[in-house]
Amino acid sequence: MPFRPKSLLRILALGGSAAIVLGIQTAAAQEMSSPAQWPDTPTSRLEALAILQTLNADLLSNASATLTLDRWCAAHKLAPEGSKIVAQRVLGQDKAADAPIRELLAAGPNEPIAYRRVRLACGDRILSEADNWYVPSRLTAEMNKALNTSDIAFGRAVQALHFTRTNLSAKLLWSPLPEGWETGANLPASGTAPLVPPPFLLEHHAVLKLPDGTPFSALVESYTNRVLDFPAPHLPSQ
Repeated sequence: MPFRPKSLLRILALGGSAAIVLGIQTAAAQEMSSPAQWPDTPTSRLEALAILQTLNADLLSNASATLTLDRWCAAHKLAPEGSKIVAQRVLGQDKAADAPIRELLAAGPNEPIAYRRVRLACGDRILSEADNWYVPSRLTAEMNKALNTSDIAFGRAVQALHFTRTNLSAKLLWSPLPEGWETGANLPASGTAPLVPPPFLLEHHAVLKLPDGTPFSALVESYTNRVLDFPAPHLPSQ
C-alpha cells in the first residue's frame, strides 16, 4: 500500500533551551485532549484502514498539506469550529541540505537553503511533523519574513505562489489489517482493549514547484495517529 478557540502554547525564544521547552509544551498540549478510543474489532480495523486511505488520497491529490489538514480538522471536529492549522516551530534541530536535497531543489552548492521543522497542530492535537528545506530566493520577502518570525504553516505562507506538488513517495506506516486480508488471510480477533495505533501512520516525501516548474521546497511529512482522534464510525448492523 503506497502514506486552535484554544491556541497551542508557543515559544519565541531561540537556542537549544527553546527546543527543550517546545518539547515540554508539545507533550503538554497532546495531553490536553484524551485520544478517542476505537474498539479493537475487525470492523473498526477496516474502518481505520479506509479512513487512512481516504486521508492519504486527499493529501496526494492536493498541493497544500496545510489546507488539506484544515479541511480534515473541520470535517472531523478535531478542534473548535473555525480553527486553522498552526505550525509549532521546532528550534535547535536544523538539518543541513545534503546533495540529494540540493538536487531535488535544483540548487547549486552555494545557493542558500533554509530549513524549517514544524509540528502542524489542529487545536491541541498534533496531526503531522514536517521537515522542510526551501530556497528563500524563490519566495517573496514577505513570505520569508513570515516564515522566519511567525508560526504560520508553510503552505499558507506561500499560497500566493499558486504552487504545485510533486509527490515522490507515500508510505503507509501502519496497516490495521494484515497483508492479504482481502484474499482470505485471517483477521485479528476482537480484543477487549482499545485499538492502539502507533505514533505515526503515514509518511510523504514531496517537492513543491512554482507554476513554471521551478522547485522551491522539499518536504518530508509524517502524519500522527491523532488524525484518527474522533469516535469510530457506527456502521448499521446488517
